Amino acid sequence: MAYDNVCKYLVEWFPESFARWLLGSPVPLIQLQPTELSSEPIRADSLILLRAQNLILHLEFQTDPDPDIPFRMADYCLRLFRRYPDQEVRQIVIYLRKTQSERVYQTSFQRGSLSHRFEVLRLWEQDPEVLSRYPGLLPLAVLAEPDNPEPRLRQVARAIAEMEDPKLRQELKAATAVLAGLTWTPEEISRVLGGLAVRESTIYQMWRAEALKEGREEGLKQGLEQGLQQGLQQEAARLTLSQLQRKLGPLPEDLSETIRRLPTEQLEGLAEALLDFQTLADLTQWLEELASA
Repeated sequence: MAYDNVCKYLVEWFPESFARWLLGSPVPLIQLQPTELSSEPIRADSLILLRAQNLILHLEFQTDPDPDIPFRMADYCLRLFRRYPDQEVRQIVIYLRKTQSERVYQTSFQRGSLSHRFEVLRLWEQDPEVLSRYPGLLPLAVLAEPDNPEPRLRQVARAIAEMEDPKLRQELKAATAVLAGLTWTPEEISRVLGGLAVRESTIYQMWRAEALKEGREEGLKQGLEQGLQQGLQQEAARLTLSQLQRKLGPLPEDLSETIRRLPTEQLEGLAEALLDFQTLADLTQWLEELASA
């Protein structure tokens, strides 16, 4: 959810960028509060409602596939119709992280005679040049080329550095750093973006608060900082496994489990070492040498 909410903040701060991208024109967008849709349950923390003339734009950002999305789209559409019967409703689900799951292609909910359709955008299929045209979409552009992200990340970094407003530069750089974490390790992000003086940025503080909240909700009872560290270790393990699989192909489950248990420092070392791996045997040898050290 923390990554999804970074996108929510971008929509709140750069509505014109999203209007140009999704609606094709810089129409004014007024944010509606999810509390206007009464009754429970409702995921108000992720629901984005924007009103433009006679249109209500409902956006849902998803880091990974969710089997409940089709039902949620139908449910929210009915609530919107009840509250705004004269308004057209356009619903778009935007998936952030590349996946092979068929769920990211689902555009309808059907139960008996009830049928509802919505739109889906997969960021890795979007034109990064289009996203790079608008300030609020620059952080999303780095997710449009997940298989070869470094050139795009460098281009985004240059575009942000050329902005005159220092506050704008700080917030967009923080958002870019956070979203790039879906594909890259913190060390790689720092290497490309340079010194990340973003800890005081609003968006970084919001993201950190969400990450800590998720850690607490998942039962990390040993304090906020320990919860954050465990969350960072899990994310580092996920990213390292993703890089290994892209380079070496599917990994045996026992090796994957061994990597998931590595502490963050060793995962960082593996992220650097894997650049030289050519075969699965290289990974096995590295882990054996680590265990015997």
